[in-house]
Amino acid sequence: MSGRASALLLSPPVFQSSISSGLRFHVKIAVVGCGAVGSYYGAKLARAGHEVHFLLRADYETVRRQGVLIHSPAGDFQVRPRCAQSPGEIGVAELVLIGLKSTANERFAELLPPLVGPATAVLTLQNGLGNEQQLARLFPVAQVMGGLCFVCLNRVAPGVIRHLGYGQVVLGEIQRPSDRRTSDLAASFREAGVACTVTENLARAHWEKLVWNIPFNGLGVASAAGFDAFVRPSGDSGPSALEPHPSTPGECLTTDKLLADGRWARLVRELMLEVIAAARTLGYDVPEAFADQQIENTRTMGAYRASTLIDFERGQPLELQSLFLEPLRQATRAGVAMPRLATLCGVLENLKRTGPLTR
Repeated sequence: MSGRASALLLSPPVFQSSISSGLRFHVKIAVVGCGAVGSYYGAKLARAGHEVHFLLRADYETVRRQGVLIHSPAGDFQVRPRCAQSPGEIGVAELVLIGLKSTANERFAELLPPLVGPATAVLTLQNGLGNEQQLARLFPVAQVMGGLCFVCLNRVAPGVIRHLGYGQVVLGEIQRPSDRRTSDLAASFREAGVACTVTENLARAHWEKLVWNIPFNGLGVASAAGFDAFVRPSGDSGPSALEPHPSTPGECLTTDKLLADGRWARLVRELMLEVIAAARTLGYDVPEAFADQQIENTRTMGAYRASTLIDFERGQPLELQSLFLEPLRQATRAGVAMPRLATLCGVLENLKRTGPLTR
């Protein structure tokens, strides 16, 4: 048996023992990607008593002086994590928490090795598909974990995060079942006030999250092109006839506006059903009723601005690859047609070139 294969049978022992009794042990945690997600969960873990280091760039001076402030319906709080501008300042951690946008994954090889030792667990909380696999090309599979965040968050200023609701994290291992390390880490999140569960099928959990992410992150941005960007050529009513049409960027729609307009609401549901059909073909038994459940849950969020919409309005790179193109690629390879997603990808590519409307 090769060294890499045998590593699959092991959990990093130091990390496992460090958190095996919840908060009776303080874990050294490095947060890489301190936007809304990384800052929120890093702050929760810091408040629980863990030794949390934030790897920062533009926000370094502000966070170093003022700490991180979380505004939340559950109660505001402020923490002062240890701040660093380079991974070498932090050194090897027991847990590396990745909150980077997937558009920055090419920096993994630069940022992560100084933080990762033989016993380090590397947990990505990123959106979309393929992030864990990219990490597994740098580190043994046994050290890589995936996490899905079901939370409404916005970064409103350097070091200031607005938590609007929800917050659950779902943890899973890749290419192997969960074990004591997984359950212990979940327990530590719960001790920090984060609802956290463990999935035995991380890939299915990713596809379940895509049921929400693809329509609401995607159409929140694509709505800037107007509904006419999603058209069918005259005389052809088949779904495969959908074609993206370039247009001048306009207003991006929040989740409540997407659901309030019958045309957009239908497209939301159609995209959800495409994602579910692809997931089922790939062997993940996601029921069609899951789409309606997600829509009803979204109605409770009010005027929520999904992260991709915020990135677009700020002129930042969009997570096209992990959130849209990779799911489409996997579905196409499995023989599943996703015409609405294909059109959405085309609209997003057009908007990526034109940029947001300047007001």
